[in-house]
Amino acid sequence: MRNFIIKRVAISVVILLCVTVIIYGLVRAMPGSYVETMAIQLSSLPGAKPYEEWLAQLEADYGLDKPFLVGWFTWIKEFCTGNFGDSWKYTIRVIDKFNDVIGVSFVMGAVSLVLQLIIAIPLGIIAATKQYSKADYAISAGALVGISLPTFFFASLLKLVFAMKLGWFETHGLVGRNFAQLSPSGQFWDMAHHLVLPIVTLVIISIGSLMRYTRTNMLEVLNADYIRTARAKGLSEGRVIYHHAFRNTLIPLVTMVGGSLPGLFSGALITETLFSIPGIGYTSYQAMLAGDIPFTMFYLTFLAVLTLAGNLISDILYAVVDPRVRLA
Repeated sequence: MRNFIIKRVAISVVILLCVTVIIYGLVRAMPGSYVETMAIQLSSLPGAKPYEEWLAQLEADYGLDKPFLVGWFTWIKEFCTGNFGDSWKYTIRVIDKFNDVIGVSFVMGAVSLVLQLIIAIPLGIIAATKQYSKADYAISAGALVGISLPTFFFASLLKLVFAMKLGWFETHGLVGRNFAQLSPSGQFWDMAHHLVLPIVTLVIISIGSLMRYTRTNMLEVLNADYIRTARAKGLSEGRVIYHHAFRNTLIPLVTMVGGSLPGLFSGALITETLFSIPGIGYTSYQAMLAGDIPFTMFYLTFLAVLTLAGNLISDILYAVVDPRVRLA
């Protein structure tokens, strides 16, 4: 296992370097107006350097005045030392802004993932064990609706019904007007109240695929020879399903769950933007609109790291859930 992990990490590093080349190339291909606009803003401050000096400094900071490979090496060297630069839009260090907003996205992602697992996996098992029954049809129809619903449509529908019509929740934002006057526990519940609709949106739009995936794999396992043997030996149906069948169903489920773990940190860009939740997804979207090159490059590289980490986690979990799997 140790050798396998070392090998996969080494491969992931090589892939990550290739991804950074692509990211840097995309930034180089962006219109120069972003750098020029930033230089104009900086030069307009009281006592600031002239526009030409700011433009030359910004281009030098990101190697835009050098050949492609030299510029990329300059940027990646700074990146590896933890120097991610200053955000142009938020006027603070990129890493400081990231630390401010990542917590909200993590809470939303973690709660929604737990709810997805608690709801989708049992429903998928019920649909498989009661194939072609009313319960199976109802669960399959619900899963299809969840898969088909666009995020922006479902989020808008929730806001229309529960925020505007019923007035139970707020349409946007993370805190209410009187947040500063509330006690610590009151502030906690105020933020939790604002996160209800975004989390419901994330759960509903993601739960359908996991339910169908669980049902499909459970049906495949239930038709295996060793399941028929277990039933022939007189084992109870509950033990056959939850002890023998479900444990083997976990193996393909690991791919989906392991791959979704990085999503805890990447943020839900569309959902956060629709509800104006200041998470990493919404913050990155605003930075991209403003042409914030430092924050955009950091966020894209961060997503690449999360993707590679998710693939590595999936491979390791294979051996954890199934001792028959040996990683050489």
